[in-house]
Amino acid sequence: MTDETAGRFGEAVKGKIGVLIEEHFDPTEFTRFNEYLPTRGYQVEYISHLWGQEKLKFGSNAENDEVGQHVTVVTELNNIKVEDYKGILLMGAYSTDRLRYQAEIYKGQKNLSPAVVFLRKVMQTKGLKLGTICHSLWLLCADRDLMAGRKVTCSHNIVCDVENAGGDVIYEGKGTSEMVIDRDLISGKHPGMVDLFMETFVNEIEK
Repeated sequence: MTDETAGRFGEAVKGKIGVLIEEHFDPTEFTRFNEYLPTRGYQVEYISHLWGQEKLKFGSNAENDEVGQHVTVVTELNNIKVEDYKGILLMGAYSTDRLRYQAEIYKGQKNLSPAVVFLRKVMQTKGLKLGTICHSLWLLCADRDLMAGRKVTCSHNIVCDVENAGGDVIYEGKGTSEMVIDRDLISGKHPGMVDLFMETFVNEIEK
């Protein structure tokens, strides 16, 4: 089992890539993000809403009844500036569903969870790349304005959610595409494409 502290994955030679994370994140994506991105010169900084705590520890989805990956997050979403990052990544599994949680909701009000508010800033910042993989488009589904008209790909499990939120899911044959690029949004199908996804994401940043 691993227990890492966010913000310490590689030196910021080229800058930081922020990764939104919560409990039940995908362990394959987590491992490969930490292995690959520092080799391309980027520091990986995990960010989340800490609910008033100085730090929170999150675990990955269990595999064979064991939670194999943990990360301690010390960077509060509400306290950061999008311009401090070269790119933002969303991780798959149920973490992005948890990130869109609101303690209080009112009829007709847009989602005001810290993660969704942060994503609005990200997607309004021209040139800042946002990468999504597998289930992580769930977070964009929390606000139709973030998803509507966007060409994307995702896990088959959430195609209905994405299309109901106005996303234009791209298909290949009997499934969704492996990779889709729509302006500053780069989406990957599932963890089996994580290496291609990261390579594409970094190449888009460095264009």
